[in-house]
Amino acid sequence: MSKRLTPQRRHQILDQLARDGEVSVEALARELTTSEVTIRKDLAFLEKSGLLLRRYGGAVAMPRELLVHDEPVSAAKQAIARLAASRIRAHQRIIIDSGTTTVVLIPELKGRDDLIVMTNSLSVANAIRELENEPVLLMTGGTWDPHSDSFQGQVAEQVLRSYDFDQVFLGADGLDVERGTTTFNELIGLSRVMAEVSREVVVMAESHKLGRRIPNLELGWSSVSTLITDDALPSAARDQIRAHGVEVLVAPLPAHTPA
Repeated sequence: MSKRLTPQRRHQILDQLARDGEVSVEALARELTTSEVTIRKDLAFLEKSGLLLRRYGGAVAMPRELLVHDEPVSAAKQAIARLAASRIRAHQRIIIDSGTTTVVLIPELKGRDDLIVMTNSLSVANAIRELENEPVLLMTGGTWDPHSDSFQGQVAEQVLRSYDFDQVFLGADGLDVERGTTTFNELIGLSRVMAEVSREVVVMAESHKLGRRIPNLELGWSSVSTLITDDALPSAARDQIRAHGVEVLVAPLPAHTPA
């Protein structure tokens, strides 16, 4: 099988893994008419991307506890994601952080095979893999953190520092108009490295995150280029955040239909 068909071959491996729960190198090489060396390289790549776990002679599906279950997507998240996607120019190198808001950005990238996307999130990686013409996908690797459902730690930070990026898209647990974005998670180092290695730092956060009393400051406003939120954010809060030099973009919510 030619090199240009490598993505299709890896999709077939993942499809079989989803169906059977495990695959063997020998059987895959026979079914896909390629060498066992090539299959082992495929499995190594897919494991590094967080999509399977290798074992002797083959691979098994990612354990269920490492996967994030689907949640209903709010109209605000969808509106924010659409606006965020409109900011991504052709041939950009971007980071998409883990989070329930940032993952909604992925369907908006449909057909954008001109992008390179780095992530530390299995949810983001799996969503990208579902796209028909997916961007080039890079994973940080690192130590799995079950609280944030993402890879964290020094390995992930070192990987990020070996690249440079045009944009990073991050979520937030809270918005503090004086300090910046806040989080319940104490592991804030990777988010700060993501901001350091990106030319534009875009925070995607729903308006109801405003005013939450959360002790951990993730990014000060001086590190944020753009905040994308929904139009329920009070105008006074918009002005306060803009005073810190942050561009505030407001995604309009669809009008409610009377019952």
